[in-house]
Amino acid sequence: MNKIFKLLFLILCCVFISFACKRESLPHHYKTKNIIVIILDGSRYSETWGDSLHQYIPKLANQISKFGVINTAFYNNGPTYTLAGHTAINTGCYQEINNSGTEIPQHPSIFQYWNKKFMPIQNSSWIISSKDKIKILNNCQQPEWKNKYKPSVNCGIFGIGSGYREDSLTFLKTIQIFSEQHPQLVLLSFREPDYIAHTDNWGNYLQGIKNTDEFIYKIWEHLQSDIFYKGSTTLFVTNDHGRHLDSIADGFASHGDGCSGCRHILFFAYGPDFKQGVITNTKRELTDISATIAELFHFNIINGNGKVMYELFE
Repeated sequence: MNKIFKLLFLILCCVFISFACKRESLPHHYKTKNIIVIILDGSRYSETWGDSLHQYIPKLANQISKFGVINTAFYNNGPTYTLAGHTAINTGCYQEINNSGTEIPQHPSIFQYWNKKFMPIQNSSWIISSKDKIKILNNCQQPEWKNKYKPSVNCGIFGIGSGYREDSLTFLKTIQIFSEQHPQLVLLSFREPDYIAHTDNWGNYLQGIKNTDEFIYKIWEHLQSDIFYKGSTTLFVTNDHGRHLDSIADGFASHGDGCSGCRHILFFAYGPDFKQGVITNTKRELTDISATIAELFHFNIINGNGKVMYELFE
């Protein structure tokens, strides 16, 4: 009898473990239906969350942040220039890439993975940017992905080689695309404050951050008022890179090395599946954004090195 009881016990244990594993492997049901990533190109942490008064990001700090999660330990751990930072966010991989817009990323993007899985209707995923060279993010070098599953793009005046445009025009185009197309996956990049900082004008650099903060707030208001987006949209706000510390090279006017000024960057996340009014100092990095997007949308990034930011989730 003892042998029979032991055998039954072992069978029950196996059944329980198998059931538990199946439950664990089942995807979570998330409320997120749309994801928007906004990039403030090149603002330094000391002028964003690192400033205790948050005087240059008043709308993000005072109007928006209470609804989501701030991370004070977020970094670019790869090359700290524009296209490399954007590529890390988009592919989950750090890569040395030509910064002029003449080279496409090595690995497929979150857009290509998402488009392949969901085969969405035309214009449901977008890359929008004031800088024309950001257009290269819509493609990759891997043969099985190259020229496939590409998102719609609206970058610069009219694409690669056309030049940069004012952020105010990018904002207006974004609202138009949101209103007419209702895209579900968007990467939106504003050129300020990076563009102005390179002119070595401190006052205009700070004003560039404030201008971008205002654009982010207006986009936030649109997401709250549009029934398509309200209650089902996750928003990430970050930088592609920071800027040199004041003691390095020409200070805030440039970037591109491994100093903490270039690596330590802003991060904020909001969404129906995330906590509210939380500040975390869990060390995270740019590549973790794509991994978290993949988790929310239930697809796998084969080549990505990022990790899901589970501390954001309820």
